[in-house]
Amino acid sequence: MEPDWKALSWVIRLHSATFYWGSLLFPREERKGAWAVYAACRLGDEAVDGEGGGEGALARWWAGVERAYGGRPKETWEQGLAWALERWPIPWEAFWDMRAGFRTDLGPVRLDSEEELLTYCYRVGGTVGRMIAPIAGGGREAEAKAVCLGQAMQLTNILRDVGEDLGRNRLYLPRRLLQAHGVRLEDLLQGRVTPGYRALMAYLEGQARSLYREGLSGLQHLRVGRAAIALAALQYQGILDKLRLQGYDNLRQRAHLKPWERLWLLPKALWAVRS
Repeated sequence: MEPDWKALSWVIRLHSATFYWGSLLFPREERKGAWAVYAACRLGDEAVDGEGGGEGALARWWAGVERAYGGRPKETWEQGLAWALERWPIPWEAFWDMRAGFRTDLGPVRLDSEEELLTYCYRVGGTVGRMIAPIAGGGREAEAKAVCLGQAMQLTNILRDVGEDLGRNRLYLPRRLLQAHGVRLEDLLQGRVTPGYRALMAYLEGQARSLYREGLSGLQHLRVGRAAIALAALQYQGILDKLRLQGYDNLRQRAHLKPWERLWLLPKALWAVRS
């Protein structure tokens, strides 16, 4: 039975305009594969953060992943994932690692080192790159670059959402980096954007941009979907631009792109894959 693509695309439009608009630049078949994978990932995230989220919901999501890999899908998203698995070698290990990241999000979240931060970014972002790479026709080298791109996007999410995450008792900024820049938890909770905090944000922005450069260098190894991935990456980098323009005040506001700003990046994405 053909999966309900309209329902799956709606899940993506509802939760990530960035991914949705980028996905439209995939060829039809690969676009469906990208929707199937991203819907599965997004619903895993909702199993933690959505209404009724928690250990039980996460366990039910994982059971759905196992059913899809076992060829016994039930829910619409499982049917989409099973459809994609029949066509591309999407690594089961990537979903396993993603589940470990979601378990971290059950919280409370406190990270100690930058290494822990990058590990977390791999688990909930780099894994998506591993899943999309085979759909885009990439091999092992492309997969490694896709991991970097996924980490960059997740780090961007973290920098965008510091204030919101604090409200959920989650702090992804590593303790050692906070100490090195003289940033206190009390300052963050009070919404104080200190010079030390801006320096920390600038440092992590630089780390994200380095990962973007490394990740985007892998576009040449893909058979299809280069413009789709470039557009998604440019949108996320646009969030970093906005964050810097806001003076790194992510404690009281959330950097985001307007629809026209996303559209404005389309020619740039198309040009990037031709140059």
